[in-house]
Amino acid sequence: MALELVTIPCLTDNYAYLIHNAATGETALVDVPEALPILAALQVRGWRLNHILITHHHPDHIDGVPAVVAATGAKVTGARADAHRLPPLDSKVADGDTLMICGEACHVIDVSGHSIGHVAFHFPASALVFTADSLMALGCGKLFEGTPAIAYASLLKLAALPGDPLVCSGHEYTAGNARFAATLEQGNPALMSRIDRVTALREKGEPTVPSRLSDELATNPYLRAHLPQMKAAVGMPSATDTEVFAEIRARKDRF
Repeated sequence: MALELVTIPCLTDNYAYLIHNAATGETALVDVPEALPILAALQVRGWRLNHILITHHHPDHIDGVPAVVAATGAKVTGARADAHRLPPLDSKVADGDTLMICGEACHVIDVSGHSIGHVAFHFPASALVFTADSLMALGCGKLFEGTPAIAYASLLKLAALPGDPLVCSGHEYTAGNARFAATLEQGNPALMSRIDRVTALREKGEPTVPSRLSDELATNPYLRAHLPQMKAAVGMPSATDTEVFAEIRARKDRF
């Protein structure tokens, strides 16, 4: 039985995620932008929080940790490489580690780029991957700490995940990402269709995340840097995939 997923809007455009195993009663939380919406979501469902998984150190992903830990007693897991700038950790993990969370295997993936030490959490049995600010809906996070080569290698790890998981990313940035993607691939029917869906969801005030990995592969420009049509679109037909990724990211930074 797949884990139940709850997407929780936080702050102005962040998301936290709850996952719950109805058979065991265990619940985990991925990232903690603020405490109140998360504690409210737990209360209304009658769930007890057991685990907190932190993807990276930015304040809009960790500021609510102390209050949630105080209220629930949940144990906190984060990257060993990032431990010096995370809240106190009960468990420190690294790329390639496997945890048991809510009765399922959870694989830790280093996805540095947006920050060094950023990790993603992959639950293959439930086809979920929590990517925060690495791979995002129609986008990727700004490269505050990593190089384009580091970030692109991280995205390739996520692009290769089996089973077409739901990509649970950290922000409601999809509409802006869509406008940028359209400057590169107006001839991509999958992108144009997705933009229509994103527009309709936002007009109703509904989240555009999570998204399927297959949709990202078909429409996300950062995952399409290897394609001849994308290289042509940025005027770099002979460039390496990493060079094209770097150019796309630079254009988005100026967009």
